[in-house]
Amino acid sequence: MIVLGIDPGFSVTGFAIIKHEGGKANLIDYGFLKMSPTKGLPERVGIFHALFLEKIQKFAVTDIALETPFLGKNTQTFLKLGYLRGIVYLLSDTYKTALHELSPSEVKLAVTGSGGAQKEQVARVVYRLFPTVGVVQKADVTDAIAISLCGLWKGKQSNSLTQQYLKKMLTK
Repeated sequence: MIVLGIDPGFSVTGFAIIKHEGGKANLIDYGFLKMSPTKGLPERVGIFHALFLEKIQKFAVTDIALETPFLGKNTQTFLKLGYLRGIVYLLSDTYKTALHELSPSEVKLAVTGSGGAQKEQVARVVYRLFPTVGVVQKADVTDAIAISLCGLWKGKQSNSLTQQYLKKMLTK
């Protein structure tokens, strides 16, 4: 199982790819896509599509985990996120991957034990689970790693087993 986790954003999108083999979760790629605000909407959507098309093909992704947006004060931002989500849906259908949608509170709860955790708390758990990850400058990256991990758990295990796995990983 190879899971691509995406924390979509119209300015910065975090991504991570986790491969599950031998009962272990291995982080094989992560980073972020920063899109220039000077580029138009069609070009940004094209850049987003090209990146994730490449990742799906290069790493033979079997599952995609996508964080769901929440409606904040800016409805235009929410609408634009819908364009990016549409690209993910299309790629998922084209490449026949499973698509796991997770709310921010679901990810926080699964990773930290608290649905109201702060981004820094999520990052601390990610660094503990994957010590080879250097401190990253964008919270979008650690969020994407957490989303990818939750996609792996959602695809492989029930919620109670997820918590057992997390406890086991944190006590190593």
